[in-house]
Amino acid sequence: MPTPLFIKVCGLRTEQAVDTAVQEGADAIGFVFSTSPRQVDATTARALARRVPETLLTVGVFRDQPLDDVRALAERSGVRAVQLHGDEDRGYYDALGAAGWTTIRGTAVRDRVPRRGELGEDLLLLDATVPGAGVPWDWSGEQFTPPEGKWLLAGGLTPHNVQDAVRATRPWGVDVSSGIESRRGVKDPALITSFLRAARTADRPRPRPEGRPA
Repeated sequence: MPTPLFIKVCGLRTEQAVDTAVQEGADAIGFVFSTSPRQVDATTARALARRVPETLLTVGVFRDQPLDDVRALAERSGVRAVQLHGDEDRGYYDALGAAGWTTIRGTAVRDRVPRRGELGEDLLLLDATVPGAGVPWDWSGEQFTPPEGKWLLAGGLTPHNVQDAVRATRPWGVDVSSGIESRRGVKDPALITSFLRAARTADRPRPRPEGRPA
């Protein structure tokens, strides 16, 4: 049997948004620490993370920030995973992994499809060229071959297109942020609910042998 779809809900800033995502069955909750309309400070993230059961993954999202700053923010907020969207190198991932954080590499598909583990990351997240912009990339194109193992599809997903996206790409998981907002940076509990319910009922075909999750 296929493994259940892993669902990450990202860019949350309020208790209501976090509580809704948890109640509706999210697997991971993301807090943005890089410059963004969704940015939170460590104190806010820590208070919100305390509302998340230990069975769920809490994730801090960063982009081209100094390693020491990432460590400090991750420690102060209490997140269990670190997601990087910049030009961080292998040593950066190794340092965070050695310190006990689950590492997620956020990147885009350009001249080739990235593969999980190339920089030592635990999870791979394939996003649009501009993360958080709410613009889908061409995940349905014939030239896109889904990577193997644990990878998350992101970039312009909404309650209306997530089922088509899952059917087309057979990801291990999905990540949503802008697609559950009433306006930029403001999460809508009704859209969070709609997305999670749609994603949970997506008809995900069995992966081909080269795409079987690790």
